[in-house]
Amino acid sequence: MSETALDGVRVLEYCNFISGPYCAKLLADLGAEVIKIEKPVTGDEARQKGPFPEDIAHPERSGLFLYLNTNKMGITLNPETPAGKKIFTKLVKDTDILIEDTTPGTMECLGLGYKFLKEVNPSIIMTSITPYGQTGPYREYKAQHLNVYHMSGQAHFAHMIKLSEGQAPVKSGGYVGDYDAGLSGAVATMAALYKRNLSGTGQQIDVSRQEAMISLDRVDMGYVINDTGINNAGGRLVGGLMPCKDGYVVVVAPLQHQWEALVKLMGNPEWALGEKCRDEFTRADNAVEIQPLIEEWMLQHTMKEIYHRGQEFGCPVGPVNTAEDIFNSPQMKEREFFVDIEHPEIGRVNFPSASYIFSETPWQVTHAAPLLGANNGDIYSGRLGYSDEDIAKMKAEGTI
Repeated sequence: MSETALDGVRVLEYCNFISGPYCAKLLADLGAEVIKIEKPVTGDEARQKGPFPEDIAHPERSGLFLYLNTNKMGITLNPETPAGKKIFTKLVKDTDILIEDTTPGTMECLGLGYKFLKEVNPSIIMTSITPYGQTGPYREYKAQHLNVYHMSGQAHFAHMIKLSEGQAPVKSGGYVGDYDAGLSGAVATMAALYKRNLSGTGQQIDVSRQEAMISLDRVDMGYVINDTGINNAGGRLVGGLMPCKDGYVVVVAPLQHQWEALVKLMGNPEWALGEKCRDEFTRADNAVEIQPLIEEWMLQHTMKEIYHRGQEFGCPVGPVNTAEDIFNSPQMKEREFFVDIEHPEIGRVNFPSASYIFSETPWQVTHAAPLLGANNGDIYSGRLGYSDEDIAKMKAEGTI
């Protein structure tokens, strides 16, 4: 096995579902040792979510859980018990990074807040991921992905044209916002790790899932808060999601050179050269008239025709691919993006790998997602020195 980028870095994950586990997964995929803590008996909520093979629910066969937890070790632990708190503290002593996603104040109530943990381990980096952050009037609000998605304004910006036509905003498919927060947390954690390696000092990182999503709207948000007249009630950007002959494409052409490329792609129609299309402001004011004309042209062409011809003119337009399209893409095959992983419950499965390629410390699969409590023996006996009798007692008490 070749050397990895984060060899020797130890991560403790006390998270559930997507944001925190995805943050830890990104570090595990770079070679960090990640120990995932799950609730005894029930485990991570993601175990109960699909997709499942043959649509038969099973806690060890969730595609969501398997993807989010590759390359991790797994233990069960309840830090709410005195013995569980003691074990958690022992683990933190030899940990570089703790990633947790409990409600603000929960770790303090458990006696495991950052002030206490930095006394146990002064160099610890504690990344805390919550819906709205550790401060502010919403800090204790509970939220599912649906709530955070709409609180971020993402639905408004993503469905601007539909809103102008009186249609209600909707959430994008899946849990895109939760992944965004995990990615933001991983980037911040890596920066803190770099600082700690220079100074020896750890810190707590406060990640807001809402703010992670808002940051992705930075251009659109800037238009609104600076009162440019774009993307508010007075105007709409043309383009966006559009039907074509065999599916859908996405057109992004707000800037003048992008619009001119789109016009060339469409064969320089007379209507696109008129006063209503003079600049981004006039196009926004007349988007209700312009949009159907663009769609009419798109409906006469296929996704591939539009995409490849668009490339010739430098037009930012792309096909809306299905999962099957992506899997069969020659680009993905050439880059070996999809890899086989062997799992003890469902056998060999194919998974997405990583969006980067390192020349010296490549991404690699060391093991599939852990079965519930798979590494209890390795950690409790091998690393912490508990006897079989101790482990049996803690299991009977509900500690592990």
